[in-house]
Formats: sequence, C-alpha cells, structure tokens
Amino acid sequence: MSAKQATGTLALVGGGEWTEACRGFDAALLEAAKTDEVFVLPTAAAFEHPDRAVERARAYFEGIDARVKPLSVLHRAEAEDAEVVAKLAKARFVYLSDGSPLHLRSVLKDSPLFEAMVAAYQDGGVLAASGAGATVVCDPMVDPRGGAYTVGLGVVAGLAVFPYHGTAADHLRERSIDLLPNGASLVGIDEATALVRDPAGGWRTEGAGQVSVYEDGQAAATFSPGQPVDRLRV
Repeated sequence: MSAKQATGTLALVGGGEWTEACRGFDAALLEAAKTDEVFVLPTAAAFEHPDRAVERARAYFEGIDARVKPLSVLHRAEAEDAEVVAKLAKARFVYLSDGSPLHLRSVLKDSPLFEAMVAAYQDGGVLAASGAGATVVCDPMVDPRGGAYTVGLGVVAGLAVFPYHGTAADHLRERSIDLLPNGASLVGIDEATALVRDPAGGWRTEGAGQVSVYEDGQAAATFSPGQPVDRLRV
C-alpha cells in the first residue's frame, strides 16, 4: 500500500493543525474530498486529553462549514473493532491528530483500521496527518526520542517527515539530516504548513511556512506556499 497507488489527496502537516493559518488548505482539502465531514482520530493524543483535540477540531471545522465525526480510537482494540472499521471505510476525509508517534504507530500498524484508512485514500479520499501523524504515515520515520530513524507505516515510502521544522531544537534537526538513510528524502515542514500530494502525484506547499527538502545529508531546496515541490524522489 503506497501513495503511488492512490487516487486521493495526502496532506502532511508540520504541526499546529486546526489553526487560522491552516484554513486555506483545509478548505481546499474539503473541496477535494467532496464532503463536509471530517473523521478525526485523536489516537496520537491518547495520553494528552484526546477529548480536547476533538473539541478543538470541531470548533475549527465548524468555522469553515464542516462537521467533525470523531473516532475514539485510543488503543489497539478499537483499531480492530469491526464497527469502527466500517465507519472509517466510508470516510472521504480522515485526519490524524498530533501527539505521540510511537503510540499512534502501535495502535495502527497492521490493523484493519489502518487498512481501511489507506483503502479510502487510494480510492480518492483525503488523508491528512499532522505532527506525529505525519511522521508515522511515512517510512522511514523520525524517532522523537533522539532524531534517528525507525520504521513508519509506509503510506509514502522513501520519505521522512520532520515536523515543527522552523522551531525544533537544532541538534534534533541536524541529527535527522545526518542519519537520513541512503535513497530517502527528508522534508522539514513548518507549523501550520502542509506538504500536499495531489491525485496526479504532484507535491506542493500550502499554509503559513515553508517545506525544506533534504537529500544525502544536505538541503536540496526550500519551497514557499503555493510552490510545487519538485525535488522529491517519491
């Protein structure tokens, strides 16, 4: 299962989701999904008041004439629940919140829910993931415990995401650049900024900040909002 097989839209957000600066690209994602319903999974925030994440999303999306349908998938059992999976299988727009990437990975990896999520994306839906969510859906995945790499879920293979790029600690950013596996690309995404992959396979930057692409231990290019990101190997 990979982005190359998808007819949907993927949005990798650098954190700071559901804020004023995100309205433009989220409105465009709703239009791409042809829906006013957003299925929000606060899984990564399971130990950080997931109810607050849902309420924040609800208030935000109401402001752009959309409705939030929360799926309270906080533990592995819920990701294997047939009723929950059936609900998500019908979704046209799925949004993974920020939080703990390691917990999110443990809940979703090889689960029926993750399979349904990817199938919906491959069938033309929108999959958005912020912060921790953005790191997890790619592979390799930046390990938040030290900036090195571990295995992600692989919706996009050969691509790693470094969220909060503009405000992260320098030593973590530099470690992730230095340890980038051969053949992979690293994208540093600023807060309230999205790297969007369209159904045709093109990438672009949207939102408040920039996307920086690193290859072979060096910065390849930086892209501002509205610019196509044409330096990715994926």
